[in-house]
Amino acid sequence: MTVCNKELALKEAKRVVGYIESEALTKEQKDTIVKDSIANFNENVNPGWLEYRKSVSTDAAFVEWTDSLDHFEDLYGTQFIDCLGGFGIFTAGHRNPAILKTVKAQLDKYALHSQELLDPLRGYLAKLTAMITPGDLQYCFFTNGGAEAVEMALKLARLATGGRWYISTTGAFHGKSMGAISMGGKGAYREDYTPMIQQVQHVEYGNADAMETAIKNLQTVGEKVAGVIIEPIQGEAGVIIPPAGYLKAVRAICDKYGVAMICDEIQTGMGRTGTMFRCEVEDITPDIMTYGKAFGGGIMPITGIIARPCMWVDKLIENPWILGSPTFGGNPLACSAAISTIAYMLENDIPGMAKEKGDYIMGKLEELKKKYPTVLKEYRGAGLLICMEFPEAEVGYAVTKGLFDRHVMVAGTLVNAKTVRIEPPAVLTYESIDKVVKCLDESIADAKKEFKL
Repeated sequence: MTVCNKELALKEAKRVVGYIESEALTKEQKDTIVKDSIANFNENVNPGWLEYRKSVSTDAAFVEWTDSLDHFEDLYGTQFIDCLGGFGIFTAGHRNPAILKTVKAQLDKYALHSQELLDPLRGYLAKLTAMITPGDLQYCFFTNGGAEAVEMALKLARLATGGRWYISTTGAFHGKSMGAISMGGKGAYREDYTPMIQQVQHVEYGNADAMETAIKNLQTVGEKVAGVIIEPIQGEAGVIIPPAGYLKAVRAICDKYGVAMICDEIQTGMGRTGTMFRCEVEDITPDIMTYGKAFGGGIMPITGIIARPCMWVDKLIENPWILGSPTFGGNPLACSAAISTIAYMLENDIPGMAKEKGDYIMGKLEELKKKYPTVLKEYRGAGLLICMEFPEAEVGYAVTKGLFDRHVMVAGTLVNAKTVRIEPPAVLTYESIDKVVKCLDESIADAKKEFKL
């Protein structure tokens, strides 16, 4: 058990700073960091993390230390091809040099703002975000994490409409703060926290008629609905793509009943699915849209919402803090990263790159499905948000572990490896993609033999 000792804390802090600032570590230092990491997680973080390994590594000696564009390395220099992408963070790659250069330049000026004077970067980023998002989306509010952005969207829907109810979907994932998890459609994440926000109804994802019925019934009994919140593609549920026309139908329903349409584009946006934002595929403009993950270029955490002018009601203009006041939301370092990310994505057509490489990967998956029909049951995706589906979780886990053993990182959903996501950086080279496909072929062959499929 750790006890209060400030002298020892100072000594420990200086030791760790030395590791961070060191250009090269000795073998002894690396061994020490591994041992420290295991002990620190056991004693001061959560011992469960050492058991629950998303990477299916059974060796705690894999301690992440450096990264670059399409890969990362452990302390000892073992290199992994990243086909997980931080669940959508690294669309522009790890420590993209162009984005990193901008952030370093801003760091040399000032890192955080005074909270009182106007910070020009927040204004520039808001303008740019309005320029790259659909329709008349205009007003931005910047936050730090995805769940926080969802909270702001939910609050704004109530402010703007006066409604109190929300309609979400089964299978949905919108984060794990109290409001966000209330919208979630997976019981495993909700059951320990009930009762939560009570004025929420869940309907079948992809079923616009069910959504209209829920709204109509609530209004019939005198309840006003504030907003509908949907993912254009459900990521955590296993890359579930709704029927064509679903988003357009939901948009029409929201217009008919005066309900705010919230599109959660935290994972699907910023080029990941082959367009800058997924709602562009059906040419619709939500009333409120959340964004995050890749928005900070894989370097700085920054998320937020953007809303249509009709959502930005007088009460919000008269009291800009009524929606929220995150101390670090829209800070200069994070804004500089997002501004540089937008420039990089537009200049290099990252959405187009994601679509092209995603189509290439899914073409290879089609070949593997034909080769191993009893193992790879299905694949689906858009751009570089791709999912493989296996007969059962144990098979998916074995394939994922086989890839990890071959130094390729993928992962299942948070609670199930029956579906395994492939979300690499868009800058992943075709040479690396072919290497990944070869490793996947070998891993599937091993699983077929192991489970006698």
